[in-house]
Amino acid sequence: MNRIDYFVLFATILAIPLYGLWRTYGHPNLRQYLRGDHHSIRWGTIGLSVLATQAGPITFLSMPGQAYESGIGFIQNYFGQPFALIVVCAVFVPIFQRLRVFTAYEYLGQRFDTKTRLLGAFLFLVQRGIAAGITIYAPAIILSALLGWDLNLTIWLAGGFVIAYTVSGGTKIVSITQRYQIMVILVGMAIAFGIAVSRLPADLTFSNALEIAGKMGKLQAVDFSLDPARRYTVWSGILGGFFLSLSYFGADQSQVQRYLAGGSLRASRAGLLFNAVVKVPMQFLILLLGAMVFLFYQFEKPPMFFNQPTYQRAIERGYGPQLTELQTQFDDVFTRKRDTIQAMPRASGAEAQALTEQVQELDAKSRAIRDNTRKVLEQSGASPKSKDSDYVFITFVLHHLPHGVIGLLVAVIFCATMSATSAVLNALGSTTAIDLYRPLIRPKASDHHYVVATRWLTAAWGVVAIAVASFASLVENLIEAGNILGSVFYGSVLGLFLVAFFMPNVRGSAVFFGGVIAQTLVIVLFFTSNIGYLWYNVIGCGSVVLVAWIFQKTVFRNDRAPAVQT
Repeated sequence: MNRIDYFVLFATILAIPLYGLWRTYGHPNLRQYLRGDHHSIRWGTIGLSVLATQAGPITFLSMPGQAYESGIGFIQNYFGQPFALIVVCAVFVPIFQRLRVFTAYEYLGQRFDTKTRLLGAFLFLVQRGIAAGITIYAPAIILSALLGWDLNLTIWLAGGFVIAYTVSGGTKIVSITQRYQIMVILVGMAIAFGIAVSRLPADLTFSNALEIAGKMGKLQAVDFSLDPARRYTVWSGILGGFFLSLSYFGADQSQVQRYLAGGSLRASRAGLLFNAVVKVPMQFLILLLGAMVFLFYQFEKPPMFFNQPTYQRAIERGYGPQLTELQTQFDDVFTRKRDTIQAMPRASGAEAQALTEQVQELDAKSRAIRDNTRKVLEQSGASPKSKDSDYVFITFVLHHLPHGVIGLLVAVIFCATMSATSAVLNALGSTTAIDLYRPLIRPKASDHHYVVATRWLTAAWGVVAIAVASFASLVENLIEAGNILGSVFYGSVLGLFLVAFFMPNVRGSAVFFGGVIAQTLVIVLFFTSNIGYLWYNVIGCGSVVLVAWIFQKTVFRNDRAPAVQT
């Protein structure tokens, strides 16, 4: 990065929050601080805010690398989301808007009892508190490694400014800043896609490029396998993805707070339906970008290992000879594979089939060499903290994009970090203040007191997130890590809400113990089984519903009727 890149980077990441601070200057009451201003937050802002909350930095760092390594099959994870958003619009939003709740868990308290409300809030706080740290850590560990920045400084740069403006402006500033941050993100990714395609060989048409990527296994978008151990299938995407999205949009305060910001039922629904239409195509294009980067590196020699700082540490520790031998093998395979791929568009019939098989064989050898390289790095003690695929896209940006655009793409990563983190901190502070502090510690304080308390609690959660980021060590692909963490907790929380909506005869004690048992079951399965993580959403949700129904019919059959019917 040069001076132009740093100017673009800091101008972008500072201008949007400063504009937000100007727009939200004043002394809001509790409703304005927690739910925003319906006069300025309309359905378009809500839709972009919802999109920005879920499209964190992990999406733009890790997802292209996911496609580079495994193809675009990850898109199946999102197949259930449009259906989930329709259900949220039909069931969740009207109830939340009618009851004028600040948090989703307030509704659980009204429908059941305090302990169920606290259980829902507690599961959210645990999951999102950890996730906030991952959101900050994910880009920091990669950017610090590749740009030579100090890791702790990068973490504070990514998180410290977010804490300041989120504490100051509450929900309104989160919504306003997210609107412009997601615009920067979409423009930046579109530019990266255009450059990736333009950098392919001049005699290779886009249709030829797609054909080659397909033959190399990068464009298989659907898998109809019934094997529960496979992570990405149509069935896990539709069913497991449906429950994951339903719990995320219906029971996760970081999203609930986004679509309740405008205060209008119509605006909330329109914003969510906007996401139902836009989300899957957006994710598909990001994955397709990863496939284009993969194709680019079939003609431009890639690093044998993209995490170059880790690679260099292994050399410094005396593992240079082993890595040099692997590099020689890798270079030979790359040259042969490139020459074979260049011949594919002109071939037909049996010759085309033979070339395809040869390319697939050489690609398998290339992956095997990369796997052996990772083993050497592990032996050297320089093992990376995340999968090498997480470094693919940012390496492409730093080494093959023009200056100015590099700064913009790094700004995209920071904008995604800031937008996702601000939404989560806003929700963590609100939930802690409304569901724990107000009912348990200061139940009759003034409106101003709760605004101040929420600000302090938001700041405290920001410090917690930075602390988690400072001590984090990821072993999974970053985007998978975020989804796995959500899947472990979301299903049980969703089960609480589904019982509340559709099982009017079930009371608080039954659903509370159903939630505790279901969450315990999911955690046990997570540590003892190898089923695809999306199924945890189904298992957790189904277990809450089943156990709550059984308990209500047996142990708690004499409980009084619930306070609120829905």
